[in-house]
Amino acid sequence: MFDPPITTRNRARVCVIGGGGTGAALAYDLSLRGFSVTLLEKGELTSGTTGRHHGQLHSGARYAVGDRAIASECMEETLILRRIAPEAIEYNGGVFVAVDDDDADYAPVFVSACLEAGIPAREVPVSEARSWEPVINPAARRTVWVPDGAFDAFRMPMSFFAAARRLGAGIRSFTEAVAVDVVAGRAAAVIARPVSTGRDERIECDYVVSATGAWAGSVGRMAGFDAPITPAPGTMVAVRGRLSDMVLSRLSPPGDGDIIVPQRGLSIIGTTQRVVDDPDCVLPDDDDVEFLLKRADELAPGFSSRGVHAVWAAARPLAGRSSGDGRSLSRDFMVLDHAAPGAVPGSAGMATLIGGKATVLRAMAEKAADHVCEALGVGEPCRTREFVLPSWRDYYAEETR
Repeated sequence: MFDPPITTRNRARVCVIGGGGTGAALAYDLSLRGFSVTLLEKGELTSGTTGRHHGQLHSGARYAVGDRAIASECMEETLILRRIAPEAIEYNGGVFVAVDDDDADYAPVFVSACLEAGIPAREVPVSEARSWEPVINPAARRTVWVPDGAFDAFRMPMSFFAAARRLGAGIRSFTEAVAVDVVAGRAAAVIARPVSTGRDERIECDYVVSATGAWAGSVGRMAGFDAPITPAPGTMVAVRGRLSDMVLSRLSPPGDGDIIVPQRGLSIIGTTQRVVDDPDCVLPDDDDVEFLLKRADELAPGFSSRGVHAVWAAARPLAGRSSGDGRSLSRDFMVLDHAAPGAVPGSAGMATLIGGKATVLRAMAEKAADHVCEALGVGEPCRTREFVLPSWRDYYAEETR
């Protein structure tokens, strides 16, 4: 049974804005440290980017050549999530596939970078890889096994929400943060508007954290703060049938249409990337669909002949600003303290958590909660890696009690 001890209860009140995976993990982390937490989400929980990604549990292999630190962090967090959220994870492994000569030449660099990052990648004969996954292109030149996996994009965050609620957090979906009241340069309250009443409520708090992903810019502006974020949507296509049990990836530098992820009875090819100003106006592109199906056929011939089940787009929250396609921006994350230059850290009473990716949601929450503790003079350490999370089903069980 999930019943971790709360070593210290303090009077500090924290309002978390954003009900995606990062907000869920942050609400749990803060609650475990003894804070009084209220989380606001304008729609249903996980209804933003969190509920629309393809659900790959990244070992970090994809990023190893370009950024060893991010790759290592992904591997570390993968191991932690496998331990604390086993119900949401399918630890099925992954195969990187070299389709042409350029891919094959990339293999030694790729494997070496993975090993340097602490990722136990190993090259295997193509025949062995195809014995695991016969759908792999028989013309493949080289194949590399990595400890990738897949997870349920809904169940993972809901386990964190269940844990946060069990510890006393107030989780308020369909309640939009419409304003942040700043008094003498410090965030003092969040004005919330529940859909059910349409009437504004004032939520007094000692600190505000925006965990709104691609929407961080607009939330920051409500308080008069700048949050440099680049919403970078990508298209994904799901076809009927589980073509593989393992995650299949193109053995090449990260690009468009280079990952196939199995999700239950579907196979998802993703993704593309472009930059937009408004993450609310994101639709899949017809040209992207044609491109993705073609790319999928290169990894797994016959992919495009399966019936298309769904096509959708989701906006990555890239930290920083970019006028290109956003590929130049790192997938790293940061906690942005909105204190004025030269002011005491945390003195603005608000921070924004930007960047990152779903695999590192727990680590993102840890860093943000550390910041809140420092700002409010609380000495509680992070303990989220210590306890197995409750089932995602428990969130709804708590609702009915």
